[in-house]
Amino acid sequence: MTPELGLLLLGAAVAGFVQGLSGFAFGMVAMSFWVWGVEPRVAAVMAVFGSLTGQVVAAVSSRRGLRLGTLAPFLAGGAVGIPLGIAVLPLLNADLFRLVLGGVLVVFCPTMLLAPSLPKVARGARAGDALAGAVGGFMGGIGGFTGVVPTLWCTLRGMAKDEQRAVIQNFNLAALAFTMAGYVASGLVTRDLWPLMPLVALALLVPSLLGARLYVGLSELAFRRLVLSLLTLSGLAMLWAALPRLLHG
Repeated sequence: MTPELGLLLLGAAVAGFVQGLSGFAFGMVAMSFWVWGVEPRVAAVMAVFGSLTGQVVAAVSSRRGLRLGTLAPFLAGGAVGIPLGIAVLPLLNADLFRLVLGGVLVVFCPTMLLAPSLPKVARGARAGDALAGAVGGFMGGIGGFTGVVPTLWCTLRGMAKDEQRAVIQNFNLAALAFTMAGYVASGLVTRDLWPLMPLVALALLVPSLLGARLYVGLSELAFRRLVLSLLTLSGLAMLWAALPRLLHG
């Protein structure tokens, strides 16, 4: 096993556990590992594939509520954002993207985490759902980060734990499937990547199931703290990876 393959599988296993526990964040967690030694092209495709595989595992291993009225604006926004993200991906400065996204997460998420209570968004909520879906779709198209912005938005909307998880997982499943199809159609999934996919799927399978089992015992407050803590750590990892290259580039 080469060091790059070992790093790929380790990142997939850890990210699978986190996704099983939180319902999202595979791409964020995996990238925090893969940025240290996995080719960016490979990492982008495997982040989408791994995220999608984890969502499929969750779909067949646990029940999730599906409220189309709640989910529809997210999906409509995602349908607009995903093609834009796929189109931008070949032109994107990955380190600059990580710097901006990591900075937003590091500032915004701890503020939400330390706040005794969060104001609930009421006005313009449906339009906000669509916008969050569009941004999530765009970020999914450039690397599988579909759940970050929708998760933050659902937290601000004050959704209950199970409702938020159902929205995010169903949105992610649809958005990631569409993104993966776009990657294949656009030629981003080259022949050398196909053999890696079953290995990544196997690496994340058991950790994803373990994470899903632990989720059941989380309270509403513990779930909110978990989500915001994971997003903060992911932001720090992105800054740690991007800043040295930008400063010395």
